[in-house]
Amino acid sequence: MAVFPWEFAIFGLTLLGVALWHHRALTVALCGLTTALAYKLIFTGFAEGAGLPGLLSHAVHEWVILANLMLLLVGFAVLARHFELSNLPHAIPRFLPAGWPGGVVLLTLVFVLSAFLDNIAAAVIGGVVAKHVYRDKVSISFVASLVAAANAGGSGSVVGDTTTTMMWLDGVSPITLLWGFVPATASLVVFSIIGAIRQHAFAPAEKHAGPVLQIDWPRLLVVLAVLATIIGANVSANVYAPELEEVLPVLGIAIWIALLLSLFVRAPDWSVTPEAAKGALFLVALVALASLMPVSALPEPGWMTTLGLGFLSAVFDNIPLTALALKQGGYDWPMLAYCVGFGGTMIWFGSSAGVAVTGMFPEGRSVLKWIRAGWHIPLAYLAGFGVLMLVRGWTPG
Repeated sequence: MAVFPWEFAIFGLTLLGVALWHHRALTVALCGLTTALAYKLIFTGFAEGAGLPGLLSHAVHEWVILANLMLLLVGFAVLARHFELSNLPHAIPRFLPAGWPGGVVLLTLVFVLSAFLDNIAAAVIGGVVAKHVYRDKVSISFVASLVAAANAGGSGSVVGDTTTTMMWLDGVSPITLLWGFVPATASLVVFSIIGAIRQHAFAPAEKHAGPVLQIDWPRLLVVLAVLATIIGANVSANVYAPELEEVLPVLGIAIWIALLLSLFVRAPDWSVTPEAAKGALFLVALVALASLMPVSALPEPGWMTTLGLGFLSAVFDNIPLTALALKQGGYDWPMLAYCVGFGGTMIWFGSSAGVAVTGMFPEGRSVLKWIRAGWHIPLAYLAGFGVLMLVRGWTPG
Protein backbone atom coordinates (compact mmCIF):
# COMPACT_ATOMS: atom_id res chain seq x y z
CA MET A 1 0.00 0.00 0.00
CA ALA A 2 1.32 3.41 -0.97
CA VAL A 3 2.47 5.62 1.89
CA PHE A 4 0.90 9.07 2.07
CA PRO A 5 3.56 11.67 1.14
CA TRP A 6 3.49 13.69 4.36
CA GLU A 7 6.28 15.90 2.98
CA PHE A 8 3.70 17.58 0.75
CA ALA A 9 1.45 18.20 3.74
CA ILE A 10 4.35 19.83 5.59
CA PHE A 11 5.16 21.92 2.52
CA GLY A 12 1.53 22.98 2.13
CA LEU A 13 1.19 23.92 5.79
CA THR A 14 4.42 25.90 5.58
CA LEU A 15 3.12 27.89 2.61
CA LEU A 16 -0.17 28.46 4.44
CA GLY A 17 1.78 29.66 7.47
CA VAL A 18 3.75 32.08 5.31
CA ALA A 19 0.48 33.39 3.87
CA LEU A 20 -1.13 33.89 7.30
CA TRP A 21 1.92 35.12 9.21
CA HIS A 22 3.98 36.87 6.54
CA HIS A 23 5.61 39.06 9.19
CA ARG A 24 7.13 35.85 10.60
CA ALA A 25 7.82 34.28 7.20
CA LEU A 26 11.42 33.31 8.00
CA THR A 27 10.45 31.61 11.26
CA VAL A 28 7.64 29.69 9.55
CA ALA A 29 9.92 28.59 6.70
CA LEU A 30 12.65 27.40 9.07
CA CYS A 31 10.11 25.51 11.19
CA GLY A 32 8.72 23.82 8.06
CA LEU A 33 12.21 22.87 6.88
CA THR A 34 13.15 21.48 10.31
CA THR A 35 9.95 19.44 10.48
CA ALA A 36 10.46 17.97 7.02
CA LEU A 37 14.09 17.10 7.76
CA ALA A 38 13.11 15.37 11.01
CA TYR A 39 10.34 13.42 9.26
CA LYS A 40 12.64 12.19 6.49
CA LEU A 41 15.43 11.35 8.94
CA ILE A 42 13.13 9.28 11.14
CA PHE A 43 10.69 7.73 8.67
CA THR A 44 11.24 7.85 4.91
CA GLY A 45 14.86 8.74 4.24
CA PHE A 46 16.05 10.88 1.34
CA ALA A 47 16.27 10.23 -2.38
CA GLU A 48 20.02 9.76 -1.90
CA GLY A 49 19.66 7.32 1.02
CA ALA A 50 18.41 6.87 4.59
CA GLY A 51 19.49 8.57 7.80
CA LEU A 52 22.41 10.95 8.22
CA PRO A 53 24.34 9.57 5.21
CA GLY A 54 21.31 10.29 3.04
CA LEU A 55 21.01 13.81 4.47
CA LEU A 56 24.69 14.50 3.85
CA SER A 57 24.43 13.22 0.26
CA HIS A 58 21.38 15.40 -0.29
CA ALA A 59 23.22 18.43 1.11
CA VAL A 60 26.15 17.80 -1.23
CA HIS A 61 23.69 17.72 -4.14
CA GLU A 62 21.85 20.91 -3.18
CA TRP A 63 24.38 23.19 -1.51
CA VAL A 64 25.60 24.90 -4.69
CA ILE A 65 22.11 26.13 -5.62
CA LEU A 66 21.40 27.28 -2.07
CA ALA A 67 24.77 29.01 -1.68
CA ASN A 68 24.35 30.78 -5.02
CA LEU A 69 20.95 32.10 -3.98
CA MET A 70 22.20 33.34 -0.63
CA LEU A 71 25.29 35.04 -2.04
CA LEU A 72 23.47 36.57 -5.02
CA LEU A 73 20.49 37.93 -3.08
CA VAL A 74 22.63 39.66 -0.46
CA GLY A 75 25.17 40.77 -3.06
CA PHE A 76 22.52 42.33 -5.28
CA ALA A 77 21.09 44.21 -2.30
CA VAL A 78 24.52 45.77 -1.74
CA LEU A 79 24.85 46.44 -5.48
CA ALA A 80 21.41 48.08 -5.60
CA ARG A 81 22.46 50.41 -2.79
CA HIS A 82 25.56 51.32 -4.83
CA PHE A 83 23.27 52.13 -7.75
CA GLU A 84 20.99 54.24 -5.55
CA LEU A 85 23.91 56.20 -4.07
CA SER A 86 25.22 56.95 -7.56
CA ASN A 87 22.26 59.37 -7.92
CA LEU A 88 21.43 57.97 -11.37
CA PRO A 89 17.92 56.93 -10.17
CA HIS A 90 17.29 60.64 -9.53
CA ALA A 91 18.13 61.40 -13.16
CA ILE A 92 16.18 58.59 -14.86
CA PRO A 93 12.70 60.03 -14.10
CA ARG A 94 13.59 63.06 -16.21
CA PHE A 95 13.82 60.84 -19.29
CA LEU A 96 10.64 58.80 -18.75
CA PRO A 97 7.42 59.80 -20.56
CA ALA A 98 4.81 61.58 -18.47
CA GLY A 99 1.83 59.71 -17.03
CA TRP A 100 1.32 55.97 -17.03
CA PRO A 101 3.40 55.40 -20.22
CA GLY A 102 6.44 56.18 -18.07
CA GLY A 103 5.66 53.08 -16.00
CA VAL A 104 5.43 50.99 -19.17
CA VAL A 105 8.85 52.21 -20.30
CA LEU A 106 10.36 51.42 -16.88
CA LEU A 107 8.94 47.88 -16.92
CA THR A 108 10.18 47.38 -20.48
CA LEU A 109 13.65 48.49 -19.40
CA VAL A 110 13.62 45.85 -16.64
CA PHE A 111 12.46 43.26 -19.21
CA VAL A 112 15.36 44.09 -21.55
CA LEU A 113 17.93 44.12 -18.74
CA SER A 114 16.79 40.68 -17.61
CA ALA A 115 17.45 39.21 -21.05
CA PHE A 116 21.21 39.38 -20.47
CA LEU A 117 21.41 40.02 -16.74
CA ASP A 118 20.30 37.93 -13.79
CA ASN A 119 16.61 38.56 -13.12
CA ILE A 120 17.34 39.44 -9.48
CA ALA A 121 19.63 42.29 -10.55
CA ALA A 122 17.17 43.55 -13.18
CA ALA A 123 14.29 43.52 -10.68
CA VAL A 124 16.29 45.26 -7.96
CA ILE A 125 17.50 47.97 -10.36
CA GLY A 126 13.89 48.50 -11.46
CA GLY A 127 12.78 48.67 -7.83
CA VAL A 128 15.38 51.32 -6.99
CA VAL A 129 14.29 53.47 -9.94
CA ALA A 130 10.59 52.99 -9.08
CA LYS A 131 11.19 54.20 -5.51
CA HIS A 132 12.55 57.46 -6.90
CA VAL A 133 10.02 57.85 -9.72
CA TYR A 134 7.05 57.36 -7.40
CA ARG A 135 8.59 58.86 -4.25
CA ASP A 136 8.41 55.58 -2.28
CA LYS A 137 4.67 55.25 -3.05
CA VAL A 138 4.90 52.08 -5.11
CA SER A 139 1.78 49.92 -5.20
CA ILE A 140 1.92 46.16 -4.72
CA SER A 141 0.44 45.91 -8.20
CA PHE A 142 3.47 47.66 -9.69
CA VAL A 143 5.88 45.68 -7.50
CA ALA A 144 4.36 42.48 -8.94
CA SER A 145 4.75 43.96 -12.42
CA LEU A 146 8.44 44.65 -11.77
CA VAL A 147 8.96 41.03 -10.77
CA ALA A 148 6.98 39.89 -13.82
CA ALA A 149 9.17 42.00 -16.13
CA ALA A 150 12.34 40.52 -14.63
CA ASN A 151 11.07 36.94 -14.83
CA ALA A 152 9.63 37.28 -18.33
CA GLY A 153 12.73 38.96 -19.74
CA GLY A 154 14.91 35.92 -19.17
CA SER A 155 12.50 33.44 -20.77
CA GLY A 156 14.21 33.36 -24.15
CA SER A 157 17.83 33.95 -23.16
CA VAL A 158 20.25 31.24 -22.08
CA VAL A 159 22.06 33.77 -19.86
CA GLY A 160 18.89 35.40 -18.54
CA ASP A 161 17.62 32.65 -16.25
CA THR A 162 19.00 29.59 -14.48
CA THR A 163 16.35 27.35 -16.06
CA THR A 164 17.22 28.37 -19.62
CA THR A 165 20.91 27.91 -18.83
CA MET A 166 20.12 24.39 -17.60
CA MET A 167 18.32 23.64 -20.87
CA TRP A 168 21.25 24.97 -22.90
CA LEU A 169 23.72 22.83 -20.97
CA ASP A 170 21.46 19.83 -21.60
CA GLY A 171 21.68 20.34 -25.35
CA VAL A 172 18.69 22.56 -26.17
CA SER A 173 19.64 25.06 -28.88
CA PRO A 174 19.82 28.74 -27.82
CA ILE A 175 18.15 29.59 -31.13
CA THR A 176 15.18 27.37 -30.24
CA LEU A 177 14.87 28.99 -26.81
CA LEU A 178 14.53 32.42 -28.46
CA TRP A 179 10.90 31.44 -29.03
CA GLY A 180 10.45 32.07 -25.32
CA PHE A 181 10.49 35.79 -26.06
CA VAL A 182 7.23 35.46 -28.02
CA PRO A 183 4.97 34.71 -25.03
CA ALA A 184 7.16 36.84 -22.75
CA THR A 185 6.67 39.91 -24.96
CA ALA A 186 2.92 39.29 -25.21
CA SER A 187 2.67 39.04 -21.43
CA LEU A 188 4.74 42.25 -21.10
CA VAL A 189 2.16 44.16 -23.13
CA VAL A 190 -0.60 43.03 -20.78
CA PHE A 191 0.98 43.40 -17.33
CA SER A 192 2.99 46.54 -18.13
CA ILE A 193 -0.04 48.53 -19.30
CA ILE A 194 -2.33 47.34 -16.50
CA GLY A 195 0.38 47.69 -13.85
CA ALA A 196 1.41 51.16 -15.03
CA ILE A 197 -2.17 52.46 -15.20
CA ARG A 198 -2.95 51.14 -11.71
CA GLN A 199 0.29 52.62 -10.34
CA HIS A 200 -0.56 56.00 -11.93
CA ALA A 201 -3.94 55.91 -10.17
CA PHE A 202 -2.25 54.97 -6.88
CA ALA A 203 0.60 57.49 -7.04
CA PRO A 204 1.63 59.21 -10.30
CA ALA A 205 5.26 59.69 -11.23
CA GLU A 206 6.90 62.88 -10.05
CA LYS A 207 9.76 64.76 -11.59
CA HIS A 208 12.67 65.45 -9.28
CA ALA A 209 11.87 68.92 -7.94
CA GLY A 210 15.05 69.53 -5.96
CA PRO A 211 18.46 70.55 -7.22
CA VAL A 212 20.02 68.42 -9.90
CA LEU A 213 22.17 65.87 -8.11
CA GLN A 214 25.58 65.16 -9.56
CA ILE A 215 25.98 61.56 -10.66
CA ASP A 216 28.70 59.70 -8.79
CA TRP A 217 30.39 58.22 -11.85
CA PRO A 218 32.96 56.10 -9.97
CA ARG A 219 30.16 54.45 -7.99
CA LEU A 220 28.19 53.86 -11.19
CA LEU A 221 31.35 52.37 -12.72
CA VAL A 222 31.46 49.96 -9.77
CA VAL A 223 27.88 48.86 -10.56
CA LEU A 224 28.71 48.27 -14.22
CA ALA A 225 31.93 46.44 -13.37
CA VAL A 226 30.16 44.11 -10.92
CA LEU A 227 27.41 43.35 -13.46
CA ALA A 228 30.01 42.71 -16.16
CA THR A 229 31.84 40.36 -13.80
CA ILE A 230 28.68 38.34 -13.15
CA ILE A 231 27.82 38.10 -16.84
CA GLY A 232 31.39 37.18 -17.70
CA ALA A 233 31.50 34.50 -15.00
CA ASN A 234 28.16 33.08 -16.15
CA VAL A 235 29.09 32.93 -19.83
CA SER A 236 32.64 31.67 -19.18
CA ALA A 237 31.48 28.90 -16.88
CA ASN A 238 28.76 27.81 -19.32
CA VAL A 239 31.09 27.74 -22.32
CA TYR A 240 34.43 26.59 -20.90
CA ALA A 241 33.70 24.76 -17.64
CA PRO A 242 30.01 23.83 -17.28
CA GLU A 243 30.88 21.16 -14.72
CA LEU A 244 32.32 23.86 -12.43
CA GLU A 245 28.85 25.27 -11.73
CA GLU A 246 27.84 21.90 -10.35
CA VAL A 247 30.45 21.97 -7.60
CA LEU A 248 30.90 25.69 -6.84
CA PRO A 249 28.52 28.68 -6.54
CA VAL A 250 30.32 30.47 -9.38
CA LEU A 251 27.99 33.47 -9.70
CA GLY A 252 27.77 34.04 -5.96
CA ILE A 253 31.55 33.96 -5.61
CA ALA A 254 31.97 36.27 -8.62
CA ILE A 255 29.68 39.00 -7.27
CA TRP A 256 31.40 39.07 -3.88
CA ILE A 257 34.90 39.15 -5.35
CA ALA A 258 33.82 42.10 -7.49
CA LEU A 259 32.15 43.86 -4.52
CA LEU A 260 35.23 43.44 -2.33
CA LEU A 261 37.51 44.72 -5.10
CA SER A 262 35.23 47.75 -5.43
CA LEU A 263 36.29 48.82 -1.93
CA PHE A 264 39.27 50.46 -3.61
CA VAL A 265 36.89 52.72 -5.57
CA ARG A 266 33.80 53.26 -3.36
CA ALA A 267 32.91 51.66 -0.03
CA PRO A 268 29.53 49.85 -0.08
CA ASP A 269 26.76 50.70 2.34
CA TRP A 270 26.78 47.53 4.45
CA SER A 271 23.69 48.61 6.43
CA VAL A 272 21.43 46.86 3.88
CA THR A 273 22.94 43.44 4.45
CA PRO A 274 21.07 42.30 7.62
CA GLU A 275 17.61 42.67 6.08
CA ALA A 276 18.82 41.28 2.75
CA ALA A 277 20.32 38.27 4.51
CA LYS A 278 17.03 37.65 6.31
CA GLY A 279 15.09 37.66 3.03
CA ALA A 280 17.70 35.48 1.34
CA LEU A 281 17.63 32.96 4.18
CA PHE A 282 13.84 32.74 3.83
CA LEU A 283 14.10 31.85 0.14
CA VAL A 284 16.91 29.38 0.79
CA ALA A 285 14.77 27.66 3.44
CA LEU A 286 11.83 27.36 1.01
CA VAL A 287 14.02 26.06 -1.82
CA ALA A 288 15.63 23.56 0.55
CA LEU A 289 12.17 22.44 1.69
CA ALA A 290 11.00 22.05 -1.91
CA SER A 291 14.05 19.89 -2.66
CA LEU A 292 12.85 17.38 -0.03
CA MET A 293 9.57 16.71 -1.81
CA PRO A 294 9.27 13.15 -3.23
CA VAL A 295 8.71 14.28 -6.80
CA SER A 296 10.14 11.46 -8.86
CA ALA A 297 8.35 12.21 -12.12
CA LEU A 298 6.08 14.70 -13.85
CA PRO A 299 2.87 13.93 -15.76
CA GLU A 300 3.08 13.02 -19.44
CA PRO A 301 4.53 16.00 -21.37
CA GLY A 302 1.93 18.12 -23.13
CA TRP A 303 0.82 21.71 -23.43
CA MET A 304 -1.67 21.36 -20.57
CA THR A 305 1.01 19.83 -18.32
CA THR A 306 3.40 22.67 -19.19
CA LEU A 307 0.71 25.27 -18.51
CA GLY A 308 0.11 23.67 -15.12
CA LEU A 309 3.81 23.68 -14.29
CA GLY A 310 3.73 27.46 -14.57
CA PHE A 311 1.13 27.67 -11.81
CA LEU A 312 3.05 25.08 -9.79
CA SER A 313 6.25 27.12 -10.05
CA ALA A 314 4.54 29.86 -8.00
CA VAL A 315 5.06 27.67 -4.93
CA PHE A 316 7.61 25.08 -6.08
CA ASP A 317 11.10 26.09 -7.13
CA ASN A 318 11.45 26.11 -10.92
CA ILE A 319 14.98 24.69 -10.86
CA PRO A 320 14.00 21.17 -9.69
CA LEU A 321 10.93 21.33 -11.95
CA THR A 322 13.18 22.05 -14.93
CA ALA A 323 15.60 19.32 -13.89
CA LEU A 324 12.75 16.79 -13.77
CA ALA A 325 11.46 17.91 -17.17
CA LEU A 326 14.92 17.60 -18.74
CA LYS A 327 15.30 14.13 -17.27
CA GLN A 328 11.88 13.09 -18.57
CA GLY A 329 12.27 14.70 -22.01
CA GLY A 330 9.61 15.34 -24.64
CA TYR A 331 8.76 18.92 -23.67
CA ASP A 332 8.42 22.02 -25.80
CA TRP A 333 11.43 23.76 -24.27
CA PRO A 334 10.65 27.42 -25.09
CA MET A 335 7.14 26.89 -23.72
CA LEU A 336 8.52 25.29 -20.58
CA ALA A 337 11.09 28.08 -20.15
CA TYR A 338 8.35 30.72 -20.31
CA CYS A 339 5.95 28.86 -18.03
CA VAL A 340 8.32 27.95 -15.19
CA GLY A 341 10.17 31.28 -15.50
CA PHE A 342 7.15 33.58 -15.51
CA GLY A 343 4.86 31.42 -13.37
CA GLY A 344 6.80 32.15 -10.19
CA THR A 345 5.57 35.75 -10.35
CA MET A 346 2.08 34.75 -9.24
CA ILE A 347 3.16 34.61 -5.58
CA TRP A 348 5.78 36.91 -4.08
CA PHE A 349 8.09 34.13 -2.89
CA GLY A 350 7.66 32.12 -6.11
CA SER A 351 10.89 33.53 -7.54
CA SER A 352 14.15 34.90 -6.21
CA ALA A 353 13.38 38.20 -7.93
CA GLY A 354 10.16 38.45 -5.92
CA VAL A 355 11.96 37.81 -2.65
CA ALA A 356 14.63 40.40 -3.51
CA VAL A 357 12.17 43.12 -4.51
CA THR A 358 9.85 42.61 -1.55
CA GLY A 359 12.89 43.18 0.62
CA MET A 360 12.67 46.76 -0.70
CA PHE A 361 8.86 46.85 -0.51
CA PRO A 362 7.96 44.70 2.55
CA GLU A 363 4.25 45.48 2.19
CA GLY A 364 4.29 43.00 -0.70
CA ARG A 365 5.15 40.11 1.60
CA SER A 366 1.57 38.99 1.94
CA VAL A 367 0.24 36.24 -0.28
CA LEU A 368 -3.34 37.50 -0.09
CA LYS A 369 -2.39 41.11 -0.86
CA TRP A 370 -0.12 39.98 -3.69
CA ILE A 371 -2.84 37.87 -5.29
CA ARG A 372 -5.45 40.63 -4.93
CA ALA A 373 -3.17 43.37 -6.24
CA GLY A 374 -1.48 41.18 -8.85
CA TRP A 375 -4.56 39.70 -10.52
CA HIS A 376 -3.19 40.94 -13.85
CA ILE A 377 -0.16 38.63 -13.58
CA PRO A 378 -2.08 35.33 -14.18
CA LEU A 379 -3.98 37.15 -16.93
CA ALA A 380 -0.71 38.15 -18.60
CA TYR A 381 0.65 34.61 -18.13
CA LEU A 382 -2.35 33.09 -19.92
CA ALA A 383 -2.21 35.74 -22.65
CA GLY A 384 1.44 34.98 -23.37
CA PHE A 385 0.78 31.25 -23.36
CA GLY A 386 -2.14 31.69 -25.76
CA VAL A 387 -0.05 33.73 -28.18
CA LEU A 388 2.69 31.08 -28.23
CA MET A 389 0.11 28.35 -28.91
CA LEU A 390 -1.34 30.37 -31.78
CA VAL A 391 2.04 31.25 -33.31
CA ARG A 392 3.98 28.04 -32.75
CA GLY A 393 1.72 25.49 -31.12
CA TRP A 394 2.97 22.52 -29.11
CA THR A 395 6.38 21.68 -30.62
CA PRO A 396 8.17 19.14 -28.41
CA GLY A 397 11.79 18.10 -28.74
